[in-house]
Amino acid sequence: MKQRVTKAVFPVAGMGTRFLPATKASPKEMLPIVDKPLIQYAVEEAVAAGITDLIFINGRNKGAIPDHFDKAFELEAELAAQGKEQMLDIVRGILPHHINCIYIRQSQALGLGHAVLCAEPAVNKEPFAVLLADDLIDAEPGVICQMLEKFSYYNCSLVGVQEVAREETNQYGIVVSQPMAERLSRVSAMVEKPRPEEAPSTLGVVGRYVFTPRIFDHLRNLGRGSGGEIQLTDGIVSLLGEQQVLAYQYQGKRYDCGSKLGYLQATVEYALKHPELAQDFARYLANLMPAL
Repeated sequence: MKQRVTKAVFPVAGMGTRFLPATKASPKEMLPIVDKPLIQYAVEEAVAAGITDLIFINGRNKGAIPDHFDKAFELEAELAAQGKEQMLDIVRGILPHHINCIYIRQSQALGLGHAVLCAEPAVNKEPFAVLLADDLIDAEPGVICQMLEKFSYYNCSLVGVQEVAREETNQYGIVVSQPMAERLSRVSAMVEKPRPEEAPSTLGVVGRYVFTPRIFDHLRNLGRGSGGEIQLTDGIVSLLGEQQVLAYQYQGKRYDCGSKLGYLQATVEYALKHPELAQDFARYLANLMPAL
């Protein structure tokens, strides 16, 4: 029986060391792209796809994330008293009222696979999505919406993928797959961060997944893999022995906001689309360019 996907997991317990010292006391997922934090873009993508239960796999010093999605009584009262209705609507509209937030502590940093496994009690034997906020993807409809449409038809796990430069394969999980439909292929193998000369393809996994609950059994039975961590890639490879897994080449533009360059690229391009900033910012960049 096909099930509607209503739950999404957000692994947000990482240290964000590439952005130190900015992430010393603030989560990397709270880094803003213009005027919204990365995690809010990921949440909005999930909500637009019909997700109603948001499961955050949190870590120490990540209190800013639940605070961001919680009701801010003092701030709302101050904005109301000052008659700042537009700002008040923005604060109140961060999450629709029908959305549930669940926070689970990942007590040890044992990798992405372990973070997903931590969500098992809240997922409760249902299919679910996983979104990594580091991967900001500008798409309409959103990538999770695209993937859930495929899930509703094929009723199996999917991984979001894109073509990557061969010299960058050591930054991705790389899939081997056989084409079966437009933008869709059947996964036969996966390799975690292979060296370019050893990569079996240039199809790299990005931070969007849809899983059947069987992934939990495979993650639970894994030993520690690369880096001494429980690797999500290893869990997917194990799942392949039991169920079909599909690779979906999403439509949209991805920004790797886990890197400083990708973060800056996203900031500039989102600013150029921002209704309040676009024209002034474009003029600023035009004036700046001759000096570079």
